Amino acid sequence: MIQRQSKTIPLDGESQCDKRSEILNYFSQSFDLFESLFEVLANDDIFYKQSEPTRHAMIFYFGHTAIFYINKLLLAGVLDEGLSPHFETLFAVGVDEMTWDAHNDEFRWPTVQEVRNYRNRVRATMVEVIETLPMSLPITQSDPFWAILMGIEHERIHIETSSVLHRQMPLEYIKAHPNFPLCPIAGDALENVLVHVDGANLFLGKGDEDRDLYGWDNEYGCAVYEVKEFEVSKYLVSNGEYMDFVMANGYGISRWWDDEGLKYLEIRGAKCPPFWILQDDGKYKLRTLTHEIEMPYNWPVEVNALEAEAFCRWKSAQDGVNYRLPSEEQWNVMAGDIGEIFDDENANINFALCASSVPVDMFSHGELSDVVGNVWQWTQTQMAPLPGFKTHPWYDDFTTPTFDGKHNIIKGGSWASTGNEIVKYSRYAFRRHFIQHAGFRYVVGDDGDEKQKYEMIESMYREWKKIYD
Repeated sequence: MIQRQSKTIPLDGESQCDKRSEILNYFSQSFDLFESLFEVLANDDIFYKQSEPTRHAMIFYFGHTAIFYINKLLLAGVLDEGLSPHFETLFAVGVDEMTWDAHNDEFRWPTVQEVRNYRNRVRATMVEVIETLPMSLPITQSDPFWAILMGIEHERIHIETSSVLHRQMPLEYIKAHPNFPLCPIAGDALENVLVHVDGANLFLGKGDEDRDLYGWDNEYGCAVYEVKEFEVSKYLVSNGEYMDFVMANGYGISRWWDDEGLKYLEIRGAKCPPFWILQDDGKYKLRTLTHEIEMPYNWPVEVNALEAEAFCRWKSAQDGVNYRLPSEEQWNVMAGDIGEIFDDENANINFALCASSVPVDMFSHGELSDVVGNVWQWTQTQMAPLPGFKTHPWYDDFTTPTFDGKHNIIKGGSWASTGNEIVKYSRYAFRRHFIQHAGFRYVVGDDGDEKQKYEMIESMYREWKKIYD
């Protein structure tokens, strides 16, 4: 059974032989876990199904992580030619959303077995490269071994994002798998309370140093903040706490939603969180990766940023208090005493416990619970470069497309997060309407003027359009 994964590996070491072995194990675990995840699809026909109209069929993602290894080794000068130029083009671009009226059948996909055969060739190639490529320690960003680590960390991201897409598939397309057990503990909602957090002076970013760990380009650079004291919810917002918003017709009252949120409601026809399944008796069940279960009211709710912000506006009106999502800086203050790599023995991360959420009070981090793990936590902060940011030449479109004011930073990782995703320095962001294993907690503080927020978003978008139009 594949559960707890190796954590992202140090770039330094005493022995090249040991480091090769460590990288080979890290690669093999990633490759195996990714393929294992696709074994939850009921049969090969399901590879040609789409979880939703704006995403490719699952066979695209099955091929994508494999060709990424080869294309990055070509860019790094490790390989002179690819294994299949057709595959390495077909599966290269298209991870992000398509338009709603795009047609997946415009693509002529190969058979699943052809893609499996290609993945086997990639595995053999990667093993040979890892075992024979000249090595020097520490591994740096210009070292060809950086391209290998880039491929591994990229595949680990897609382990999580593919699990989200599988979870959106009709249940009849999915089968249970021993590698992905559910948490057996569920109960009633807990009463959430506010916890005081002292202000702090904060440094964000790695500067120009790798800090002995692989990093994506957006982690580099440095910014200094003075974070004022604030109050924050002790627990992530649970299904039970969010249920009050749903039962108050929160999805049907426009005053709780901004323009982007109203557009989301119109397109999706959403009446509740994406993984809630309305039953004939008016109650809800929860869709997990492989099952539909009775609603676990003490698990964290999973919503997008638009839904989280709507809840905060509703709750603010109920309580007469200005609730909002935390900023990236506030989350980092909350995580101040947590180690550089998150501890999977004290958090629901890294597939270490199960393949689902767990109760929001299971893991404590000081006075708060789930500062890391369980589900990603939306922040109100839009993804932007830190001062000193530079794109990496082997992956120049990893972060820069997200500097559009439309991507909010998420922090802390989920049960499906591994590798670089569970490193404190990491900075990931998704569009605010995206479905992820993501939830939220709320804060009370002096910041959070929505008018200023939207002015900043529009300013970022105008600058982004100058580059990408």
